[in-house]
Amino acid sequence: QTAIITVDQGRKDRETFIFFFTPTAYTRLPFSIRVLLEAAIRNCDEFLVKKGDVENILNWKVVQHKNVEVPFKPARVILQDFTGVPAVVDFAAMRDAVKKLGGDPEKINPICPADLVIDHSIQVDFNSLILFLLGSCIYGENIGEPYASLIIFTCRSDSLKKNQDLEFERNKERFEFLKWGSQAFKNMRIIPPGSGIIHQVNLEYLARVVMDQDGYYYPDSVVGTDSHTTMIDGLGVLGWGVGGIEAEAVMLGQPISMVLPEVVGYKLLGNPQPLVTSTDIVLTVTKHLRQVGVVGKFVEFFGPGVAQLSIADRATIANMCPEYGATAAYFPVDDISIGYLIQTGRDKEKVMCTKKYLEAVGMLRDFKNSSQDPDFTQVVELDLHTVVPCCSGPKRPQDKVAVSDMKKDFETCLGAKQGFKGFQIAPDRHNTIVKFNFEGCDFELAHGSVVIAAITSCTNTSNPSVMLGAGLLAKKAVEAGLTVKPYIKTSLSPGSGVVTYYLRESGVMSYLSQLGFDVVGYGCMTCIGNSGPLPESVVAAITQGDLVAVGVLSGNRNFEGRVHPNTRANYLASPPLVIAYAIAGTIRIDFEKEPLGINASGKKIFLKDIWPTRNEIQVVEHQFVIPGMFKEVYQKIETVNESWNALDAPSDKLYTWNPKSTYIKSPPFFDGLTLALQTPKTIEDAYVLLSFGDSVTTDHISPAGNIARNSPAARYLMSRGLTPREFNSYGSRRGNDAVMARGTFANIRLVNKFIDKQGPQTVHFPSGEILDVFDAAERYKQAGHPLIVLAGKEYGAGSSRDWAAKGPFLLGVKAVLAESYERIHRSNLVGMGVIPLQYLPGEDAGSLGLTGRERYTIIIPEKLKPQMNIQIKLDTGKTFHAIMRFDTDVELTYFHNGGILNYMIRKMAS
Repeated sequence: QTAIITVDQGRKDRETFIFFFTPTAYTRLPFSIRVLLEAAIRNCDEFLVKKGDVENILNWKVVQHKNVEVPFKPARVILQDFTGVPAVVDFAAMRDAVKKLGGDPEKINPICPADLVIDHSIQVDFNSLILFLLGSCIYGENIGEPYASLIIFTCRSDSLKKNQDLEFERNKERFEFLKWGSQAFKNMRIIPPGSGIIHQVNLEYLARVVMDQDGYYYPDSVVGTDSHTTMIDGLGVLGWGVGGIEAEAVMLGQPISMVLPEVVGYKLLGNPQPLVTSTDIVLTVTKHLRQVGVVGKFVEFFGPGVAQLSIADRATIANMCPEYGATAAYFPVDDISIGYLIQTGRDKEKVMCTKKYLEAVGMLRDFKNSSQDPDFTQVVELDLHTVVPCCSGPKRPQDKVAVSDMKKDFETCLGAKQGFKGFQIAPDRHNTIVKFNFEGCDFELAHGSVVIAAITSCTNTSNPSVMLGAGLLAKKAVEAGLTVKPYIKTSLSPGSGVVTYYLRESGVMSYLSQLGFDVVGYGCMTCIGNSGPLPESVVAAITQGDLVAVGVLSGNRNFEGRVHPNTRANYLASPPLVIAYAIAGTIRIDFEKEPLGINASGKKIFLKDIWPTRNEIQVVEHQFVIPGMFKEVYQKIETVNESWNALDAPSDKLYTWNPKSTYIKSPPFFDGLTLALQTPKTIEDAYVLLSFGDSVTTDHISPAGNIARNSPAARYLMSRGLTPREFNSYGSRRGNDAVMARGTFANIRLVNKFIDKQGPQTVHFPSGEILDVFDAAERYKQAGHPLIVLAGKEYGAGSSRDWAAKGPFLLGVKAVLAESYERIHRSNLVGMGVIPLQYLPGEDAGSLGLTGRERYTIIIPEKLKPQMNIQIKLDTGKTFHAIMRFDTDVELTYFHNGGILNYMIRKMAS
């Protein structure tokens, strides 16, 4: 028998429990479940974690199908600044609330270690500078026609500095607040702006794989306030995204309450073809697992094909876990993982201890040894040799398209009915051409013209093979005489300084710059919609022709309205393909049959002529991606930014709120809070604020991008004396509830069934007026009318955005009735006390005959239990039932308290 013991750690209030079980019971568990088991045993105190929880996890094979709740206490928490600022705002407000209730405000302090990486604030305001040679331009008359160009790009050496300076100018107040937080709260570390992207910094620097604390070893694990926290699963650190509200509770020592998940084993076989990249593999996996159906489940990768993938390849696949809907996408630690720790400059002695510990507890994997394969709920397979070069789009990451089919697929989408694969452009307008002038030269735009080409996102910039592949392709393209049309907004935003280091040392950086792919910043940038403005003449041409212009990016999401308001079609692609489409200037090209361009000698250059071989890439990577680079970059990461060092932050433990601030404001969530609980009441005669179809994302609910000049948020900011230039983005103003409430449902691509066109408006039914969503909600609130939202499948898909729950809460939304929910968003709704209701199986708004114009009374019983059916009555006399999606007893506790933060305040105050 094997004995695993929870260590006393000198705490007198803690018993020591010993659990005995056979080795077979343990070795048959998926490796991801072993991490949950170890954490449960180590934290077992018969209060937050009970012996029964340990036994349920150990008996996973039987219990997994029983919807059993288990607690999980991760080793650490990670945040980015868009979600980190509101978290620190909440902590500051919670300190105030605890003090008002007579408690000790300093009890509001992170117990679980937290790292906050500032990476979401920088925008592509400046990119490459164009120089004109010989004073003339020669371009083909037709869009996509090969051309000889007498215009070349040169590197604008100050674009990086200008973007960073503007970032500080816009966000100084936010950064000062975060710096205050790093000093006022213990156990919170801030990684300053300009350091890189959260998940790449986590992969290359923050992740331990095995924690070494107080003389004890245990597996590293993490939850983060960004849905792509799953990227760290590629290194063997179990992690996933949670809502900001839930993360705050974890930081305060609460376990995550989760249903013990099913684990889908994803078996990888074979070797990738020579021209295939990790991007192609992840887009293939994303589509496959969407079809399998893995929402709410763990995916664990195994099989001999895993051994053919580098850690960077695995991290790319794990990064897009939210896009295929799983909770986690776990690659157990193996010798390649251990090698990566050494390659990235981690201490060799500690790495060897890590390996010995994992061997001792049965968590080191040999993917070629099938005898180690554990039991899974279900097994699906992918032969890596079947993967072909591909992109995904034009509106969703799961809509994979083979590169060979891209031209045909886009042209089909043009005329198809409005939807995820359609733009409903009339046939006689498919070949519309609009002429425009840019910097003294005449150009043409058409449907499918590329106007944004961005090498961006930790999904790909963390992977040296695709980044060096892009650099080598750029080198060959320049040497072949190819260029990029100058109006295309090109950019390169690496996820860490290491990327710039090896691109420069390998000699390819100058070629990327010549094609316009100069480093513009270290942050998420275009991937999250911080793509900055397009040239005015380009926007005018797109608008004049009502063109479906295209963005191509190496990111992980391409939802409508996310990348840029003027790119209706957006495709995810590998970094080399981003450059290829930028050179072509259009998505309407068949690379196998049509040349990328014609050089000055009149020679046709095809993509196959400049595509680097796998061997070429590996030779360069082996020579230039070395441990010394990682050590040099990361040993100074917390002090290298002089602008950050110069910030002056207050030192008080309680934050002094500035009433004039438009960035940081004390939220109203805790106004009037008392120690006594109030009994939940029936929601009577609620109006429907909005009625949606399927796949409404958190970008639709709470956009992160630009603030439109005619929006309620803009009117508020102008009333505070700001000009449009000073608006910044919604994401940067998440510390101000007045802006964020007005920005809720403010996406210009919002499709509301009450309105016959896209836009952030709805019908105010008492008056019949069409109003901005915020204005309609205010009217309802003033009249004392509660609100609900109707939705279809996958409501709340996308980013783990707590304001997508906080915003509706402030608008007066009491419940959402949907066919299904994205996991994190449902949790966020619970955290804010908004009731997530779900139609019974086989039912939806259509089958029930719901128009959304009815008034809804939602009966809340006195005694509640998880996932119980409740009755809903309409003012028409119709009655039906729905599932109340409080999935655990803990979630019901949060609901009775009016949300998780109220629960934590009452707990700390008493």
